Amino acid sequence: MKNLLSFLFLVVFCFAGTAQNTKPPFLKYTNSTWVDSVMTTLTPDERIAQLIMVAAYSNRGEEHKQEILKLIEEQKIGGLIFFQGDPASQVKLMNEYQEASELPLLGAIDAEWGLGMRLDSTISYPFQMTLGAVQDDQLLYQLGAEVARQVKRTGLHLNFAPVVDVNNNPNNPVINFRSFGEDKFNVARKATAYMQGMQDAQLLTTAKHFPGHGDTDTDSHYALPQINHPLARLDSLELYPFREILKAGIGGVMVAHLNIPALDSTGVPSTLSKPIITGLLKEQLDFEGLIVTDAMNMKGVTEGNEPGVVDKDAILAGNDLLEFTEDVPKAIAEVRKAINAGLISQKEIDQRVRKILAVKQWVGLNQYQPVAVENIIEELNTPEAILLNRQLTEAALTVLKNEKNILPLQELEKRRFASVSFGRDEKTPFQETLDLYAGMTHFTVPVDASEEMVSTLRNQLENYDVVISAIHDQSKFPRNNLKLSEAALELVAELAEKESSVFAFFKNPYVLNKIDKIEEAAGLVVAYQDNKASQEVAAQLIFGGIGANGKLPVSVGEKFKAGKGLEVTGNIRLSYTLPEAAGMDSKLLNSRIDSLMTVAMEMKATPGAQILVARHGKVVFHKAYGEHSYYDTISVKKDDLYDLASVTKISATMPALMKLYDEGKFRLDGTLADHLPKFKRSNKADIPFTDILTHQARFQPWIPFWKNTLRKNGSYRWWTIKKDSSARYPIKITDEMYLHRNYPDKIVKAIRKSPLREKKEYVYSDFFFILAPRVVASRTEEDFATYLQENFYQPLGAESVGFNPAAPKYKIVPTEYDFSFRKEPIHGTVHDEGAIMLGGVSGHAGLFANANDLAKLLQMYLNGGEYGGKRYLKEETLIKFTKTTFPDTDNRRALGFDKRRPNSKGVVNNTAKDASEASYGHTGFTGIMVWMDPEEDLLYIFLSNRVHPTRENHRLYSLDTRTNIHQVLYDAIKAEKTS
Repeated sequence: MKNLLSFLFLVVFCFAGTAQNTKPPFLKYTNSTWVDSVMTTLTPDERIAQLIMVAAYSNRGEEHKQEILKLIEEQKIGGLIFFQGDPASQVKLMNEYQEASELPLLGAIDAEWGLGMRLDSTISYPFQMTLGAVQDDQLLYQLGAEVARQVKRTGLHLNFAPVVDVNNNPNNPVINFRSFGEDKFNVARKATAYMQGMQDAQLLTTAKHFPGHGDTDTDSHYALPQINHPLARLDSLELYPFREILKAGIGGVMVAHLNIPALDSTGVPSTLSKPIITGLLKEQLDFEGLIVTDAMNMKGVTEGNEPGVVDKDAILAGNDLLEFTEDVPKAIAEVRKAINAGLISQKEIDQRVRKILAVKQWVGLNQYQPVAVENIIEELNTPEAILLNRQLTEAALTVLKNEKNILPLQELEKRRFASVSFGRDEKTPFQETLDLYAGMTHFTVPVDASEEMVSTLRNQLENYDVVISAIHDQSKFPRNNLKLSEAALELVAELAEKESSVFAFFKNPYVLNKIDKIEEAAGLVVAYQDNKASQEVAAQLIFGGIGANGKLPVSVGEKFKAGKGLEVTGNIRLSYTLPEAAGMDSKLLNSRIDSLMTVAMEMKATPGAQILVARHGKVVFHKAYGEHSYYDTISVKKDDLYDLASVTKISATMPALMKLYDEGKFRLDGTLADHLPKFKRSNKADIPFTDILTHQARFQPWIPFWKNTLRKNGSYRWWTIKKDSSARYPIKITDEMYLHRNYPDKIVKAIRKSPLREKKEYVYSDFFFILAPRVVASRTEEDFATYLQENFYQPLGAESVGFNPAAPKYKIVPTEYDFSFRKEPIHGTVHDEGAIMLGGVSGHAGLFANANDLAKLLQMYLNGGEYGGKRYLKEETLIKFTKTTFPDTDNRRALGFDKRRPNSKGVVNNTAKDASEASYGHTGFTGIMVWMDPEEDLLYIFLSNRVHPTRENHRLYSLDTRTNIHQVLYDAIKAEKTS
């Protein structure tokens, strides 16, 4: 008694003034009409049974189900806590259990990081330590609301979360990554925001593990941890987050199995301690909410205690709800004995029962309805729920080192990049995402890498300017351990000392303290967890697709202190995310584009396609469809190359001309004669480029240059084409066709001498764009292809964009079978006859690319001439070149770019009907369409080979596939706005 009085004095002294400000929300129902009516129906033993919650599983079969039903029907238990299983089975079982129970059951689950903690086919949100790095607490509130929605959708009402333990012991085996970190203020803020999100959505929560499980090195599942801190330390640190979340109105508190001599010198677990539960939590902290035990099957409380008896002791200590009671009949009997013995009164029991019933009314169980099973997986995994997971993962990214602002990586054209994934033996999502930004060579280092393997890799890496290393975890949870071989760790340390070393860390941050030299890396990104989402966003951060402002939630020895984190600017390159992140409806977008493409392929309008959609600089749709051809089984991949045909005009000619325009080397009022002297005495000498680029220069539409190589009998003229290459015949048409070196000049001559059309009106012509490489070369010191590579494609990281692709044929989508000129399938070379006769390099056709790399150039246009932190073109230049040049005429073209073209009835059929007047783009003969809309900041790329196997296949046009898909994008924007 003397010891108890001394303890209470200290408690009163230390915890004065800690009464909570907001009461738990369910308390208003403790004396409601419904609760009163239920109380009158319950026998004394049934009232005790309301305080018991047993474990239920949805993956254990009929025998387990019958055991639970027996407890419900015979013992009248108050609730169930669900563990492993799947959502549909859990809902079915809970419906059956509710039907069998005379009084609605309270359903609970441990869903600290969402339903994925327990159930398959559901979302696992980031662990709390990851969330501890997030700087926007509103995201934690949103998480709480979403977790509540999902938990309730599975028929449950109580989440045993959040964890409010302050993890200040790196060796903590049970809390660790489950804590928001070591800073008590951050823990309190994050836990409160998470809790409020859940409870505002009518899901009750419990703060755990009272009075603080953070500074232990023992797992209470297997033994009883002991915390030896003095009272003052417990008050100032461990209890601080509990006090704050109690003030905010949390509904429940879960008590841990801990031995804390400063709070109870008897050595009993805190779960069984009246001084801790009644004296501290209820009386001194003035908590009136639901007090729940940690699982009563854990060794931390069962060691030396008999089932049933230990449950009675927990009730006597002040708990309201027993979680995971192992022997229900005995527990009820033991509590009944305690009442009869005067150890606790029936009135006290009734008060606790009223709490349980009040919770049930608050969550709506007084008007219980069975939960629907239909569509549950889809309704749990909504696009919005998945997007929130990604947003949280992004927001947690923490940059600990950024020497000389190495992040985001710049000057792509000047560097050779390699990536190394430590702890993996195959290419990772991290590496696949890096590929989206720049040319990259990838290596992997398994956990048991030998010295020989590491030595070989060390030599290979000497050939690269920047090595991006990733350190991966080897388990589902980010434990505080490291399994890499000594040889691998030595290489990590060596790479960290390199001037341009960048590391992405996908493990528990505590592990950083076990890696030599890691703190010397030029760039160091901590992602906290090792999953697909964390790997993807970390790679995007490294190249500036997204930014970072996370702060380290725990200290890493002396290397990095809690709270460290550097801000890195993002959104300078494309990012990759979900449609909802850009204000588009993913269900509509995916289903309707898939449907339109299915019809197109079934109707043989095209064998396959790549489609990419970006909005606000975010790629929200990027898919590959079908096969390369109708008669093979090579599936289209997202990095396969397509012949862009006339889209070459706006992807090669126009960027070059606009840059020269910016530099004063190209004038719109200038003429061909200003650049090409041989045109000075031609009929085209005085035609300004404004007319030429808008296709109203009176040029002929085209000339079939290849036909001029043929005699009447179909053979080639002797001076045009030979079977073998030589100095005089260097231009390769096919493996057995080589064109005379002077023939490109003959093409130019034919254009120069061609007659002009009589009327000045819009007539589409390739003539100028065939000449464009010579026009560009007249003002630069480089050939056309080199100029474009050095000034645009390489700096943009657009590796695949270029003429005469060197990729293997299986990466290039074939086009037409040419029966007329080449007399073979066209595969790997340009489809256009004129372009192939120019050596594959022309301003009107010849460019190859995949959708992702082409998007970088086109997004630069949408960005007003800037991309990746580099300005390529002036914004006013892009505006000038992409607006309708002659708006008061029938010519709707811009300078080199196409525009919306309403017909005589005002119907737009070359684009989506909802595309804005400001939008612009181009199409290509091989089945290409690209379109940009500045008003919606929307980019659309459609790549196909509709000319396979013949250009006479016009089904893509008759089905209107490209423009119908284009319209889907606008429909998806409208759908998201109205949802």
